[in-house]
Amino acid sequence: MNKPIVIAGGGIGGLAAALRCAAPEVAVQLVERANAFSEVGAGIQIGPNVTRILKAWGLDKAVQSVAAFPDFLKVRQAHSGAQTGQLRLGVTAVVRYGAPYATIHRADLHDLLLQALQDQGMAQLMLNQDVTGYAQQTDGVSVHLSNSEPLMAKALVGADGLWSQVRAQMLGDGTPHFTGHLAYRAMLLQSELPAALRTHDVTVWMGPRLHVVQYPVRRGELLNLVAIVHGQAPSDMTAWDHAANAADLKRALGDVCGDLKALIEAVPEWRLWPLCDRLPMRGAHQQAQGAVALLGDAAHPMRPYMAQGAGMAIEDADALGQCLALPGADVPTKLAHFAQLRWQRNARVQQRAIRNGQIFHAQGLLRWGRDTSMRFMGEGLLDVPWLYDGP
Repeated sequence: MNKPIVIAGGGIGGLAAALRCAAPEVAVQLVERANAFSEVGAGIQIGPNVTRILKAWGLDKAVQSVAAFPDFLKVRQAHSGAQTGQLRLGVTAVVRYGAPYATIHRADLHDLLLQALQDQGMAQLMLNQDVTGYAQQTDGVSVHLSNSEPLMAKALVGADGLWSQVRAQMLGDGTPHFTGHLAYRAMLLQSELPAALRTHDVTVWMGPRLHVVQYPVRRGELLNLVAIVHGQAPSDMTAWDHAANAADLKRALGDVCGDLKALIEAVPEWRLWPLCDRLPMRGAHQQAQGAVALLGDAAHPMRPYMAQGAGMAIEDADALGQCLALPGADVPTKLAHFAQLRWQRNARVQQRAIRNGQIFHAQGLLRWGRDTSMRFMGEGLLDVPWLYDGP
């Protein structure tokens, strides 16, 4: 009766799951392999489907204190600079979907979830521990840890990211695969940029086999910049220095327009990530089996071309909390219901993200068709009601 729910991983998905699942009658133990809770310095976009959930959790004021709320999403040509499309955000998103479209520093979202979890005071946080495996039993799960005795749990939730150990045992489907895309990321102080380069909007620059995304975070004080190009994965990330990154990126981008070139040249250093993912989910069995469930990137890693990686993890966490609170069912039944609720939507976002990458990087006739459609269809092509109205 007193066995906890064990959550592997203290990233955004794991913290969200712990916050949503912990209750006076439900013990939660969150296991994190690092010796401190932290997130890398990158920005993320959170659509109305996500901000609506965070508001329901009582976190809307916390989000408002650290996020930016862009007025527009603009699409421009990387080489000519011409604008080919625009989607109204800001007040329009609130009117349309009942919640805002926000851009936020990943570390700020992580921090506010951690603070809320600590304020709630109903979850035990365990650092410097790694979940190395598990054994399902008739009355729960024995969770194996790297630095202590096993934990006896009524459920195990793998929120341990792209290289999930929980997934490796549950599905045994090998490692994620390299997409052929490289993401160069940077964060700039807007106050240090020329006035012409500062922005409060999301801008997507599209070119053949490349695109660049920029948007404000941290109340607009910082500008998050991500350039994605095709390339080979480095064998050793630690051997890539920042100067080499900049030179390689400039070669991959080619002769871009003056505005984008000035923005790229304003970056003092880049961090590089090879983008990896998995095939879209094929069934509920990939999200839960017995008393073990997967959440976020552990279940459905996706390319960033829908800006929904963190969003789907938060949606997962909300659905998990709802299902575990259902009366009159055992834990495997509740987790099976969770998986049935989530897998098809997650698969749809994964598939759409792959398709968006092909559209963003289009060449030839496909590129011409994309730009022509965007000019004539306008917001109807850029808006995603099935996503933002959900889950």
